[in-house]
Amino acid sequence: MRLTWDEIARRAKAFSEEWKDAHYEKGETQSFYNDFFEIFGIKRRTVAVYEQRVKLLDNKQGFIDLFWPRTLLIERKGE
Repeated sequence: MRLTWDEIARRAKAFSEEWKDAHYEKGETQSFYNDFFEIFGIKRRTVAVYEQRVKLLDNKQGFIDLFWPRTLLIERKGE
């Protein structure tokens, strides 16, 4: 089902209200992004993965916080 811009705006406002006081990044990251994708009517699990393993420049292993191939890469850092 394709969402209208009005529906996306309504969902975005509800999302921002729900998350405005969030402060525990590590414990809430997956819930945050699942809710974020829902703004657009997308089930995150169908397009993106958490903690995608990557090879770093120094040949060590690392992780990307959220990865949607060819579309989105998110790496969050604490304050």
